[in-house]
Amino acid sequence: MNNARIDLCVSAAKTLKESNFAIAMTGAGISVPSGIPDFRSPGGLWSRFDPQSVCSEWALRNNPAGVWEFLFEALNMFASARPNPAHMALVRLEKMAILKSIITQNIDNLHQAAGSKEVIEFHGGCGSFYCNKCKKDFELSTALGLTMKDIPWFCNDCGVIIRPSVVFFGEQIPEPAMVRSQEMAEKADLVLIVGTSGEVAPANILPQWVKRRGGKIIEINLGSTAYDEYSDLKLDMPAEIALPRIVDELNFF
Repeated sequence: MNNARIDLCVSAAKTLKESNFAIAMTGAGISVPSGIPDFRSPGGLWSRFDPQSVCSEWALRNNPAGVWEFLFEALNMFASARPNPAHMALVRLEKMAILKSIITQNIDNLHQAAGSKEVIEFHGGCGSFYCNKCKKDFELSTALGLTMKDIPWFCNDCGVIIRPSVVFFGEQIPEPAMVRSQEMAEKADLVLIVGTSGEVAPANILPQWVKRRGGKIIEINLGSTAYDEYSDLKLDMPAEIALPRIVDELNFF
């Protein structure tokens, strides 16, 4: 790591240390080093599946086979992924009592697997499943045990498709996640943005709330994003490199 990047990490650590209520917002970029490509990137799932055909309200009703072909691939990808140093650095920040909550757009459960306790899944997660009609709950372990012969997976009580607790296209953000995220944003005086470009609403408005209230934004993203005009400090670096170094630097304050 060159001196300019080290200086940015030191500045980020100092800003975090001075905060009273820091939160993190994470997106697909934090999980790429764990082997989960951004769905929208070349090689991502949306390069092989049409999201409206396999991950929408319409698809749940009309294309259960397509939904579960997509889910079968996604679940196997998630099951083989492991938290990377960026996830672990956020756990360390939480244990230091600096980071109060993580608001994630990811559905891969890697923050929880790493050991983070206060995680708000803005788009839900693949850690639980339920019937789309009767709402009967089903275990993740059962989903991971499915083979191609078992899909699509239907409820044994009402015969309707079983789906993960994620937000499909055309569905609303779960109210508890929305309310809790707003509560965190209203309290925060700093938001740490990691691996999300700010293109997806309504999650992308939360940092703006923090900024309007006089809070600060630290952004760790590769390349230009919609947050560039708001960020007080931008680290154009891989999260798995930047975040551990930032946390290490906190030991010197």
